[in-house]
Amino acid sequence: MKKKAVFFDADGTICDIERGVPQSAKDAVKCLRENGHEAWLCTGRSRAFVPGYLEEIPFTGMISACGATIEKDGVRLFNREMPCETAKHSVEVLRRHGLIPVMEGADFMYYDKEEYNNQINWYCDLITEALGDKWRPIKGNEDHMYINKISAKMTEGCNTQKACEELSAYYDIIRHESGSFAGTTIEMIPKGLNKAVGIAAVCTLFSISWEDTVVFGDSNNDLSMFEYAATKVAMGNASKKIIELADYVTTDMFHYGIQNGLKKLGLI
Repeated sequence: MKKKAVFFDADGTICDIERGVPQSAKDAVKCLRENGHEAWLCTGRSRAFVPGYLEEIPFTGMISACGATIEKDGVRLFNREMPCETAKHSVEVLRRHGLIPVMEGADFMYYDKEEYNNQINWYCDLITEALGDKWRPIKGNEDHMYINKISAKMTEGCNTQKACEELSAYYDIIRHESGSFAGTTIEMIPKGLNKAVGIAAVCTLFSISWEDTVVFGDSNNDLSMFEYAATKVAMGNASKKIIELADYVTTDMFHYGIQNGLKKLGLI
């Protein structure tokens, strides 16, 4: 079979924030690489928030922060950062309208623990633990936050629409389905960037043909790559929009979803 480049979303596709990566997924990606194909992580997480359990998977490279950062073989090839003054202004706007800013960068994530905690987001402490020394407070760093994107956490009574309107000159907005893993999060991605842009850049850099691209995903921040790629595999737990775009729906990650999907495509 001709060499394929397979791009995997992280949360809900190849990993779980509490349980990590199932062994079946690790084994499947290893077999994929051994069969001569490429395996890329393509995540909405910023590079700072790619933990050890993902680092251990033998990925060819990583696209993180929805296309804002690209690396191959541990070498950073591209990193689009927002101007520091824009990051500061974004914090001010989000807070004024009742949202909690989580500022995501390639080297650090910035948030204030007194406002972003487990009451706002049940897995907040897991994020802090995973980040280790890559966590920084916003307080004291207002003028020098180096970020790729923002995750804005909605709170009761917040005016999300107004905040998004005020920041629309800087960011494209990703809204997640209510009740999903990221249902209370508004992702703000620098204008013109998304996972599809990241995949297209990788294809250009490494002479990968479009017809050889395969994507696995589950949530609405995977929509761009599902609209772009030649072959689309939705996880069993995927959002309605992702399932509608998929060529094939596999099982969820803890029921051999990655393994079953790659087998269905004849890649392992």
